[in-house]
Amino acid sequence: MYLVTAEEMRAMDRNTIESFGVPGRVLMENAGRGATRAMLKYFPDIRDKHVGVVAGRGNNGGDGFVIARYLFQRGVRVKVFLLAERSAVKGDAAANLDLLYKLNAPVIEIPDASAMSSQKIALMHQQVWVDAILGTGLNSEVKGYFREVIAFLNGSGKPVFSVDIPSGLNSDTGQPMGECIRATATATFAYAKTGHCIYPGAELTGKLTVVDIGIPPYVADKEEPRQYLMTQKDMRRLLTRRSPDAHKGSAGSLLVVAGSTGKSGAAAMTALAAMRTGAGLVTAAVPETIHASLETLLTEAMTFPLPDEGQGTLGMAAFDAVMEQLDKKQCLALGPGMGHTGGARSLTAAIVKESRTPVVVDADGLNCLAGQTDMLKSVEIPVVLTPHPGEMSRLTGLSVADIQKNRIACSREFAQETGTHVVLKGAATVIAHPDGTVYINQTGNPGMASGGMGDILTGIIAGLVTQGYPCEIAARLGVYIHGAAADMLSKETGPVGYLAGDLIEAIPQTQARLIGVVENSSLSGDRVHVDRFSFLGV
Repeated sequence: MYLVTAEEMRAMDRNTIESFGVPGRVLMENAGRGATRAMLKYFPDIRDKHVGVVAGRGNNGGDGFVIARYLFQRGVRVKVFLLAERSAVKGDAAANLDLLYKLNAPVIEIPDASAMSSQKIALMHQQVWVDAILGTGLNSEVKGYFREVIAFLNGSGKPVFSVDIPSGLNSDTGQPMGECIRATATATFAYAKTGHCIYPGAELTGKLTVVDIGIPPYVADKEEPRQYLMTQKDMRRLLTRRSPDAHKGSAGSLLVVAGSTGKSGAAAMTALAAMRTGAGLVTAAVPETIHASLETLLTEAMTFPLPDEGQGTLGMAAFDAVMEQLDKKQCLALGPGMGHTGGARSLTAAIVKESRTPVVVDADGLNCLAGQTDMLKSVEIPVVLTPHPGEMSRLTGLSVADIQKNRIACSREFAQETGTHVVLKGAATVIAHPDGTVYINQTGNPGMASGGMGDILTGIIAGLVTQGYPCEIAARLGVYIHGAAADMLSKETGPVGYLAGDLIEAIPQTQARLIGVVENSSLSGDRVHVDRFSFLGV
């Protein structure tokens, strides 16, 4: 499912009007009708409420005027509070404002703070707000009077229905531009915007409805958006059923190089997650000092002791053994619990350089690559990196705060620069590929804030690669399955307190639900709820 930037959406609107011949006023009418339908869904008792539409003078306000007209014609007690003088409203928005006046619908002009203060009683009387102040084109901090209005709406304690995007939210980054509406629900037009699906924008958006306003699919395809929202339907198409004559050899062989003293569990969990995902054969290679303890943790997986540097850490002494073990393997999972000593750094770089097998790098493997990522540009085999923001900071040299402010751009740029597949973990995990395409995940929940969850993700992704999935598909599927398994546990056992080991056990059932569910059922509680409403039938 496409996610579009503000510029891409503007181009789609422009091409629909100029090339396809649909007038802008028709698009605005379709937007308002579809948004009204969405609002009636979210607020079924709307006829018993006083509704205030707070509208700016631009097209976002114009959409709000259409909504107000439909509500008024359905007997809803609606008032429009115009944050400008009537004469300042132009174009299609002005045409729709004129229709409200012709219907004698209440329109109150409050172009400044003084006028707003004089209407305080009327404002306080509203029970539901429609936010039609600022649209997706916002690119500077909200200041002055608009900031004051947004703060008032947030402080009113009343539910807010936002038109297209919560006013004050950057539609490309999901970051609030100063003051931002905290919406109960939002209706956006044609396609969801990236800012709707990246935190904190996903939380500020509330429940999201995508309204079809009549933009032809070929117009969208022509823009070639490079951002996608991963949906259950999309993921189900990617997950294939196993052949009836499959055997452990055809299900692939994986090598896990991981672990150090005190962290043998990381190697074990990665191996077990890969097996639960369906990998046919898994070998966990760990420092010989901890090998005995690993054998008590793993029964189905094979183990292999690697020469270590003493005290249970790996270095270049293990290189030849690792490369020998890699022979005839379909994937290598590298790094969980491995430590990041000087020897481990040298070993990690050497393995990635020399491997002819796809590599999934996580945890200490990422820390070992920090400061030597330039060598990734010349690596010929596919590499998947799975950093959390702290590890991404060490890889890029950027601060965690800067990474979190623009997760999409940071992931995309690093993937393109290094030629790797980047999985930037966190709420709404971002998966970026070397060709510049970016996918945003919906599954997962706060209960995943527990040790070992990253090791499980590494095992799932590596397990999928081992079975023959291309790295880019395995990265997306792995992230989705990982989060969906956690969502299932959250529903069945509680929102917090489930462990990484519990998630491992939930992987097969999650995959079964994903590949076998009917189209309209929900596998998990997605954090961004996306329905698609047509403008027809309102």
